[in-house]
Amino acid sequence: MPHHSTQQRLTDLLSEPATTVDGFLDTLGDAAQAGPPTGLTQRLMRTTLLPQVYERYWRPVLGRVLKGPSGPSMTGEVELAAERLALRPGQVVLDVACGTGRFTRAFGEAVGPDGLAIGLDGARSMLARAVEETDSPALTYLRADAVEPPLRSSTVDAICCFAALHMFAEPERALDSFARILRPGGRIVLLTSARRDCQLARIADTAGGIASGQRMFDRGEIAASLRARGFDDVREKYFGVAQLVSGRLSDVQ
Repeated sequence: MPHHSTQQRLTDLLSEPATTVDGFLDTLGDAAQAGPPTGLTQRLMRTTLLPQVYERYWRPVLGRVLKGPSGPSMTGEVELAAERLALRPGQVVLDVACGTGRFTRAFGEAVGPDGLAIGLDGARSMLARAVEETDSPALTYLRADAVEPPLRSSTVDAICCFAALHMFAEPERALDSFARILRPGGRIVLLTSARRDCQLARIADTAGGIASGQRMFDRGEIAASLRARGFDDVREKYFGVAQLVSGRLSDVQ
């Protein structure tokens, strides 16, 4: 269960009011979810059953399908995210679309009790499960819109968004929001879809994305979007139909 003082630290960073519900802060109120689902995958995310099997079965299996046999394991993803974000004690890190909080918990260990790891998701069921798994003064959870997180500008040192950007209705607006809330010099890491270059493969990837309600980004598209928003040190890594992209927000804006 997140500590009261930790929730107060998050409250101080918010740009809009929130209420405490089931151990997490909630800015969406009576809204059943943060916007309509974009497809089958997101509908499943919002069920009450999925959070019970999300970390052990659902997410690893889905990730393996996207990443292919050469991609990192779930544990490897967590390690890659922490490495690309270069987290230090005392920092504030935001885990967007945190699900049941596996990444958030790892980030909390990295930033320590003087830091703050915020897990953000739109699904009450996911956050309720995350709260059950949490007992750390560095962790807190927030139910809010992932496309426009309700945090004040330049308040976060690092942002992670894994396996979610391709399910957002407006991913470019989400990237705008991420750049806004990051401090200069802050880092971002994203794991999302990547359509392959071969024409036949591109057709298959696009069809698969349409069927599941997931956007298929072109290779290089996300990196270009980050650079256009003032990020440097942009790095890309591809496996299967997935891409890992990271960058650092320039100190000069």
